Amino acid sequence: MTAAERICVALDFPTREETLAMARRLGSRVGWLKVGLEAFAAEGPSLVREVAGSGARVFLDLKFHDIPATVAGAVASAARSGAAMVNVHASGGRAMLEAAREAATRAGLERLRLIAVTLLTSLDAEALRELPVSPSDAPHDIARKLAVLAKSCGLDGVVCSATDLPEIRKACGSEFLTVVPGIRPAGAGVQDQKRVATPAAAVAAGADILVIGRPITGAKDPVEALEGIVAQIS
Repeated sequence: MTAAERICVALDFPTREETLAMARRLGSRVGWLKVGLEAFAAEGPSLVREVAGSGARVFLDLKFHDIPATVAGAVASAARSGAAMVNVHASGGRAMLEAAREAATRAGLERLRLIAVTLLTSLDAEALRELPVSPSDAPHDIARKLAVLAKSCGLDGVVCSATDLPEIRKACGSEFLTVVPGIRPAGAGVQDQKRVATPAAAVAAGADILVIGRPITGAKDPVEALEGIVAQIS
């Protein structure tokens, strides 16, 4: 992939107009555009089809996590919306992950990339102490275990922090897709994500796709901000 093809711009806007305006501005310049919960809840599946018409593939980031039958139906519906990649929570377990994979295959969606969320980048070791996980498990240990589970269930890859990449690459190999949020160019604020990395550091650690939102979409000139990030990882 070229540097630009590695970038997935997060279209985290509350309205169709804002989402589509940014999609049209950047869709021909990047490999992926992400439609998340905020925009999808406001506008529905038709927005995915419109964003897909901008030139980039669509990552529909809804993080499905429910009983196997419900997630299977949701994955099939999401793919029919025009998305090229959808995600589920790996912590939903083997039965849920396998049901999602089978649903995509039955629908004739072999080209759909199905990936699993390992551990949200907003969760660090301190936050995990309040959750029912082993105190001895570091974030990268949890992410690695969930990635191995996802791979064994036939998923194409995972969403993970850049700090988890070395463990996941070692356990799952170089062909396993890694989609990495929490990307912050040098000098950018951390904001609401705790386990972050610069674009260059994430690619060096083994990231395939970098999910970047506000550093691009919130910039005075989004195209200039995008070009700066492309230069950093070229």
